Formats: sequence, structure tokens, C-alpha cells
Amino acid sequence: MFFSVVIPTYNRLPILEKCLRSLENQQLKSDSVVEGYEVVVVDDGSTDGTLDWLAKYSVEFPHVTTYLQSHQGAAAARNLGVEKAQGETIIFIDSDLVVTEKFLQAHADALVKGYEETDRVFTYGWVINTCNFENPTSEPYKITDFSAAYFATGNVAIARKWLLEAGLFDTQFQLYGWEDLELGVRLKKLGLKLIKCPEAVGYHWHPAFSLADIPQLIDKEIQRGRMGVIFYRKHPTWEVRMMIQMTVLHRLLWGILSFGGRLNEKTMAPFLQWLIAQGKPQLALEIARIFLNWYNVQGVYAAYAEIQQQISEK
Repeated sequence: MFFSVVIPTYNRLPILEKCLRSLENQQLKSDSVVEGYEVVVVDDGSTDGTLDWLAKYSVEFPHVTTYLQSHQGAAAARNLGVEKAQGETIIFIDSDLVVTEKFLQAHADALVKGYEETDRVFTYGWVINTCNFENPTSEPYKITDFSAAYFATGNVAIARKWLLEAGLFDTQFQLYGWEDLELGVRLKKLGLKLIKCPEAVGYHWHPAFSLADIPQLIDKEIQRGRMGVIFYRKHPTWEVRMMIQMTVLHRLLWGILSFGGRLNEKTMAPFLQWLIAQGKPQLALEIARIFLNWYNVQGVYAAYAEIQQQISEK
């Protein structure tokens, strides 16, 4: 078994370095089925000198191969990575994920066990969120780290042949969100089974939440809403409507919790800043999700109405 770890990146050099060093420090069993591995980094048009830095320190990253594309989004970057990959098994992680020394071996062990029953399996490891840049792997697992996603590219291993048969990622998803879960819908139709692999741990780093992050987070939610509509148009099912929050239930829920949008980034700023000052930025972020989800739901319906208007005018 030869692994190709595919990593799209865009202006994340400091944490990317930690990500790549963790992959160079993998420990494999003496009788491991892993014959070798490569790390395929696809730079999605970074402006922070990512490729120059990797070229300068290439001797420290013998497993890494780099490719460059214009800024087209993560879906296109992952497709390029799969196209260039040498391995029969692809592992997708994000460039802000730092993995443990047993990461590859854990995915391999879980895949081998799954293959005893069928080859239509893939593995999904744990993703633990942390804002500890100096020592990201010290973060404990939290209930908020739980994910019910079927196929998410933060930490997943899958045979390359199934990605090709499903048709890879849809490059319509150029903004934030949903390109991996949409591919998951197509993989599920091929009968692939998800195997949870908690031993394959990745620590997803992000800076501690601050009020300055809110405009960007709101923009992401609006983008996610627009991409959600593309998702739904491809797969017009109730399951997808629930995933993208395009239901009356979600509209009522977040409308009520946000008092119709009255609890927003302006009105809640003092309370959020107080929580941050108390050393509770993660709690502040979770509370901010009340109005962030309201922006998302509003974005979904606005994007859907816009598309329906365009269709009616044709």
C-alpha cells in the first residue's frame, strides 16, 4: 500500500510547515503494509511565498512534491493533486492540520481491516480543533470536535479508483464549503462504507477567535450558503436541504435564537469581547455561531431566490 497525501494550500505557510514536518515524522511498523508514501502539496495561487520556502528547504521534506495552480479553490487543487498522485490510496488533509506520528499507520490498519469484508470502504480519522500554535497536538478531544459527516476532506483515506469512478470534486464549488460533502453523496451512491478511525488523529489549528474575525466569518457563511444551493441543485433531496440548512425549521430556529437578526455582530460584541477577555475565545465563537448561522440561512435563501429568478427570465 502506497499513500499519496494530498494537501491543497493557500497562504498558510506557518502552519503548513508544522503540517509537513508532522508528516515527515511518521512511524511505521516493521511489518507495515505501507510500502511508502508521498506528500502532494498543491499551492492554490498563494502570495505568501509558500513554494519559494518549500524549494529553499526541500532537503528537509523528502516526501513532498509541489504543484502550482492559479487561485481556483480547494476542489480544483485536490483534483490536481489526485491527478499527479502516484499512490493507489489517497489521504486528504487540510494544510492547517498537524498529525500524530502514527497517523499513516492508523489509516492503513483500519483500511486493511475493512478490506477483509469489501474494498468499498474508506477511513475517516479524528479532527481535533485547537488554537495552540506552539503545541497543537496537546489539545484534548472535545465534544465540539465530533463530526457526523460522511465524507470530509479534513482527514480521510480512500482508494484512488473510487475517486476517479465518482468523478472527483466538482470545480463549480469555487467559494467556501460543500465540495467534499457533495462528492460524498456520489461516493455513497457507489456503495462505499465509512470506517471511523479515531487512532488517525489530526489537530486542526486556527487562531483564537477575536472580534476582528467576524467580518470574514460572516463572509464565509454567505459563501457557504451560495455553494449550498449548488449542492442542492445537483442533489435535490431532503437530506441535502437539511445539510445546507435550507428548511423552514432552520429558518425558524436561527431566526428565533437571533431574535430575527437583532442578536448580531454589533449587539453581541460587548458580551463576546468579555468572554474573550475571560480567556474563553472558543465559547465566544460558539455563541457567535447563533448569528453566523442566521447569516448562513439568509444566504442560502437569497442565493436560491437569485437562481430561481435567473431561470424564470430565460
